[in-house]
Amino acid sequence: MAVPKRKSSKARKNKRRSNVWKISDPAFSKCPNCGALTVPHRVCKNCGFYKGREVIKMDPEVNA
Repeated sequence: MAVPKRKSSKARKNKRRSNVWKISDPAFSKCPNCGALTVPHRVCKNCGFYKGREVIKMDPEVNA
């Protein structure tokens, strides 16, 4: 049975384990209503639309 020659330090162990959980950059798509970049499956922060209908009422003064 294989036995480690030396104890692995906490830093070395954590550095090795951290590479498994790396996340990629989020994918962005254009909002069909206003053309702003949004995260898929989320309400557009610029216009408040999701799947072609207005979900959140947005102030026109704030977006201008």
